[in-house]
Amino acid sequence: MQKRFAPDSFMNELFIFGILLALALLYNFLNGFHDAANVVAIIIASRAMSSRAALIMAGVAEFLGPLLFGVAVATTIGKEFVDPDAITVTALIAALTAANTWNIITWWFGIPSSSSHALAGGLVGAALIYGGVAIIKMDGLIKIALALFLSPILGFIFGWILLKLTYWLARGATPKINRTFNRSQLITATALALSHGANDAQKAMGVIVMGLVSLGFQDHFYVPQWVIFAGAIPIALGTATGGWRIIHTLGGKFYRIRPIHSFTSQLASALVIFGASFLGGPVSTTHVVSSTIVGVGAAESKSQVRWMNLTDIGGAWLITVPITALLAVILYPLLRIFLVP
Repeated sequence: MQKRFAPDSFMNELFIFGILLALALLYNFLNGFHDAANVVAIIIASRAMSSRAALIMAGVAEFLGPLLFGVAVATTIGKEFVDPDAITVTALIAALTAANTWNIITWWFGIPSSSSHALAGGLVGAALIYGGVAIIKMDGLIKIALALFLSPILGFIFGWILLKLTYWLARGATPKINRTFNRSQLITATALALSHGANDAQKAMGVIVMGLVSLGFQDHFYVPQWVIFAGAIPIALGTATGGWRIIHTLGGKFYRIRPIHSFTSQLASALVIFGASFLGGPVSTTHVVSSTIVGVGAAESKSQVRWMNLTDIGGAWLITVPITALLAVILYPLLRIFLVP
């Protein structure tokens, strides 16, 4: 049964849900803006597409991704990690505020950190400060942790294997084959953008539905069609806008990107992210794309990869979860002063 509200109570609940919805949509916009580099950096670096065309293509594909490939990731975030009935909207607002704050800081300094890690850290901190370890479902937490941990390893392996396989299949080819790789990137880059939208847009959807259930606007967890559209639009707009500071990092700081590198790294990334999306595993696109770029480069020549740049990015990833968890812990009691639920 859904809760029945007195008029004043209903308006208060609706206002608080509006804050949650706005922050969730902002998270998806920042996610797209922040992670545009993951989708377009290497296709731009290989000169297969102009920057404007690449960003428009990616924005359209990002919008279609969550509409076409189900809501398994949203279910993992919104139902399998914490019971929506066991957490308040104020705690969810604290989690989203922490994630958004960290995404803005890392964008400003051009650091390709993980938006997924930021949200995961925010949710962990908010859950702990509100209800302690007891309200966290350990099976769901382990599923999220494994997806975030294993996906970059798989990305590196897939990148390595695909480059070796592509070189073997293209043995004896003339340099004209670069044209084929450039044309093929239209397919692989689109697939990568679709996979990113299918995975990353769903994370905010899961939090939105948690808020709907927590406030009693829904009596059980399911993702309405309007929530899917609401999550798809801002991530598409964010991607089309593009985060140029981070595009520079991924597009040129690891090694000199050639068409074969771009093609194989995009294909490897899309395979890993699509696989995770179908299984309901929320992954870091930044993790996956960076690791496939490095895996491809290492398969070509270990000496050509600027490993120091990967170390710098890895450091940012390691601190993201604890920092956003701490931010959520600090924000929650402050938000409680103004927001009752």
